[in-house]
Amino acid sequence: MSAPLPRLRIAVLNRQFSSTGGGAERYSIALVEQLAEQHEIHVFAQHIEHHWPGVTYHRVSQPLTRPRWINQLWYATATWWATRRGFDVVHSHENTWHGNVQTVHVLPIKYNLLQGLTGWRLALRWLKIVTSPRLLVYLALERSRFALRHPRAIVLASQALVPQMLQAYPASQAAFQVLTPGVERVEGVATATEKSQARAQLGLPLAGFGILFVGNDYRKKGLSTLIQALSRLPPSCFVAVVGNPAQVPQFKAQAAAAGVAQRVHFLGSLANVAPAYQAADCLAHPTLEDTFAMVVLEAMAYGLPVLVSSAKFCGVAGLLQPGRDALVLDDPQDAQALAGAIAQIIQQPARVAALQAAGLRFAQAHLWSELARQQALIYQQLVSRLR
Repeated sequence: MSAPLPRLRIAVLNRQFSSTGGGAERYSIALVEQLAEQHEIHVFAQHIEHHWPGVTYHRVSQPLTRPRWINQLWYATATWWATRRGFDVVHSHENTWHGNVQTVHVLPIKYNLLQGLTGWRLALRWLKIVTSPRLLVYLALERSRFALRHPRAIVLASQALVPQMLQAYPASQAAFQVLTPGVERVEGVATATEKSQARAQLGLPLAGFGILFVGNDYRKKGLSTLIQALSRLPPSCFVAVVGNPAQVPQFKAQAAAAGVAQRVHFLGSLANVAPAYQAADCLAHPTLEDTFAMVVLEAMAYGLPVLVSSAKFCGVAGLLQPGRDALVLDDPQDAQALAGAIAQIIQQPARVAALQAAGLRFAQAHLWSELARQQALIYQQLVSRLR
């Protein structure tokens, strides 16, 4: 057995340290909670809605909220200054030039800007870049972030990110490691009483088939397709939407146009999403782009049958066996196919039981306790190289 890792002083960089944020924020928070049992953790964030025993929080100032690129540059500079000495490891979940552990949650900016472009299209894109301070700053930060001037681990939150990172930053390949999101525990299928109590707590219909949707960017996560699918399903079906309420008016209008306004319930951001999982009968995640999709894994931990976009659109789907672990959508914008898949879940109890069992097994294999152990080993490797 390897010797236990000595207690380290670790700085964690994440601008939004709140459980109501997106997957990157919840990933960061989960690791902090696990690692704080063994290490001295310091969180540097501009917005903090979290408290955990043994964690020290440092609020980073935010002189300007817009333009965002100036705030990003400010945050990178302020955290560099604050963490340049006194820490064994600086772990960044942000686009910063410093930090010997860099966790990547989204597609590289360079890849998004230049992928697939050649000839005059590529020349025009570079003209746009060099005349845009915003793009120049983002690209400069990213290039420094993935440089290997000193020992650095570049942790990818999904295997699906590997090809894009290789295309954008091939010289950094030696530093790549994959560490997917996890769940704290496998909760299991909600009892009838738990489901009724959760629905009452959230103000959802006590009867009927509940379809859960979780995501802050409703458009990218496919809520439009789900609303269209709902109009093809029996009136007893309803959708519960959890996520940033900023886009609610637009999607309320879509629901009204589809004739299902009374069947779409917008719950806003929830600090604790557990009641939403307990209240639902399935999760629909027809996302157009997700490097992993923590919500799918979390739903499985509650024994929910899951409908999710294929690996072309959603990273976690690459780890799932279609039809066994989840129902996988070839085209996340095909509302008829989505409605048909939901109808299968409504009409086939045996299929539901099989999906629930497979989902619980999958979640059990992705516990944060084990993933935090792997993250600690990455720290250990870096510290041994730095000393």
